[in-house]
Amino acid sequence: MPDMELNAVATKLTAARTKLILDKPFLGALVLRLPMVVADAAWCPTTGTDAKNFYYNPAYIDSLTLAQTQFMLAHEALHCALSHFARRQHREIARWDMACDFAINPLLVADGLTPPYNAQIMDEYEGMTAEEIYPLLKDNENEQTLDQHLYDQDSQGNSGGENPDQGQGKKDNQTGGQQQETDKNPSGKDRDERQQPGKGGQQFEDEQTATPPPPLTNEERETLEIQWQQRLAGAAQQAMQAGKMDGAMARMVDHLLQPRLPWRMLLSQYMTAVARDDFSYMRPSRRGQDDAILPSLHSAQLDVVIALDTSGSIKSAEIEEFLSEVSALKGQMRARINLIPCDAVIAPGAPWVFEPWEEIWYEDSIHGGGGTDFRPVFQWLDEQTFKPDLLVYFTDAEGIFPELEPHFPVLWLVKGKQKTPWGQRIQLN
Repeated sequence: MPDMELNAVATKLTAARTKLILDKPFLGALVLRLPMVVADAAWCPTTGTDAKNFYYNPAYIDSLTLAQTQFMLAHEALHCALSHFARRQHREIARWDMACDFAINPLLVADGLTPPYNAQIMDEYEGMTAEEIYPLLKDNENEQTLDQHLYDQDSQGNSGGENPDQGQGKKDNQTGGQQQETDKNPSGKDRDERQQPGKGGQQFEDEQTATPPPPLTNEERETLEIQWQQRLAGAAQQAMQAGKMDGAMARMVDHLLQPRLPWRMLLSQYMTAVARDDFSYMRPSRRGQDDAILPSLHSAQLDVVIALDTSGSIKSAEIEEFLSEVSALKGQMRARINLIPCDAVIAPGAPWVFEPWEEIWYEDSIHGGGGTDFRPVFQWLDEQTFKPDLLVYFTDAEGIFPELEPHFPVLWLVKGKQKTPWGQRIQLN
């Protein structure tokens, strides 16, 4: 592309970024963290990111409107801010990349941005994370992502079974070690040397990048994940102070910034805390022995109520995993379990009572059809002669809560982004 046309594309990118900063300060602050790099169309037909730079095909940017250009800038920035490069774990790369696009694009549309014609958007995935979308996609999904996810090996057409660090070593050997330092481009120039202020004070590469960047090493992933979490928190704070962040984007950020501790560990800690062994001075059976009454260790049995949200948002496999964990815990601390499935009403035949030595089972056929109302469970407990040592509610927290907090501990295990008005909330990973 002639220099004049390249300058016009750079001007469009600068204008799009400036408009994001003014209109969408949260997204604009994230976009500013990605220096813009001209990419070869042979490996970058649209745009892409390696969590360090924004790579773009000038011809593709030229074909977009200014509004669509804003969308692509924000799209790449959210991949980074949401740490999609670090969250894949064992998942298949192409399928994971598609799930990430399906998670991001509805957020941007809801925030008022205009997607290109080929952006992956499906209404049924709105409000879902990439982890939630991934199992819903077919293994043989032929659809291509909107952009290039350059932080993974397969994003560049290589084998997905290769360790990122191994792939890095191969590329270094092939290029004579020129890319051992990720802050250097194929010409060997340092980042600070090759990033020059463009129009509007933005940063652009001074030459086209002929080869794609190497995939991230494990160390780079860890470092960048921390950096982007910090950037996400800072950008969100600034946008909220300016009163320019609400809706789905605000809920997503609030969800991401919550502490994400292992729920199994926390559940075990809470159940153990109420299972207190104490010394009892009850006279033991001591026929033919001394009449002295000595203290003996006595463990009281716990009464734990487990409430299951059966409104439809919680999958059967997730319920089974949760109940399996509870079943393993209750045997260790002598806990009687009252199991109460509930959507807007308590399931017929509930509660089901399981003694410490009994394995918990759950009728998979029990599914609610209505909305979610948490009050029936608490009303049922008000009518009982006993008060539970602990109530654990497994839910997405989207429903009607009782107005008053009860006089017993409540532990909410929440799948999703919703908050709870009281009790202890544990985020399901």
